[in-house]
Amino acid sequence: NMLDFVFAVDDSVTWHMMNLLKNRSHYSFLKVFGPKQISSIQSYGAGIYYNTLVPCNGRMIKYGVISTDTLVDDLLHWKTLYVAGRLQKPVKILTQNENSKLQAALVSNLKSAVTAAFLMLPESFSEEDLYMQIAGLSYSGDFRMVIGEDRLKVQNIVKPNVPHFQKLYSNILQDCPQVVYKHHLGRLEASIDKSPEGQFAQLMALPRTLQQKITSLVDPPGKNRDVEEILLQVAHDPDCGFVVHQGRPRSV
Repeated sequence: NMLDFVFAVDDSVTWHMMNLLKNRSHYSFLKVFGPKQISSIQSYGAGIYYNTLVPCNGRMIKYGVISTDTLVDDLLHWKTLYVAGRLQKPVKILTQNENSKLQAALVSNLKSAVTAAFLMLPESFSEEDLYMQIAGLSYSGDFRMVIGEDRLKVQNIVKPNVPHFQKLYSNILQDCPQVVYKHHLGRLEASIDKSPEGQFAQLMALPRTLQQKITSLVDPPGKNRDVEEILLQVAHDPDCGFVVHQGRPRSV
């Protein structure tokens, strides 16, 4: 029930310096080390620094601070999928500058989520199935199949928010030749190309970190084959979708 904010900032040191002056009580004991040290700590793990249990207007909030460059890198490459995974689900963007690189990365992240979901879904599926798979991509920081209790938790994310998922993904799905998206009927009809050629094209479009994870799973140490060769092998594997499931960036 805690409201969660994320601030993407161009200059973390300056941001923390100003925030320490205005909201010093938000910080833990780390405030004694100053903005440079806080920014240095921020760079570890998922590249985000959180202030938690902050009272605001009668409720509790938490807020994370991430550098714009780190955010763009996660959106494009899924190094941790920590913030990129959150942005694959409906969020409220309160304010945004005209950073074209960030804008492009936000769209790229959504396209990558659709591509990964296509690889893990059967040839035909419902619109809700797609959103369930997308919401499950970053669940617990992995790409495992969403089953049991995990599935119920993901359903609780998706079912009340289907209209918001539709709004988030409508442009991407409308431009996708494998999908007939009937927005006015609230229905999606998909027929995904599960041929080796079709799966190879999708694998080649995945973010770099996921490709590397898949490569390390499939290629035994010492062979040193290139990524394209390994992904072509995966594309011919009947368990291609499961292999993609196993390529799991470890969120922090």
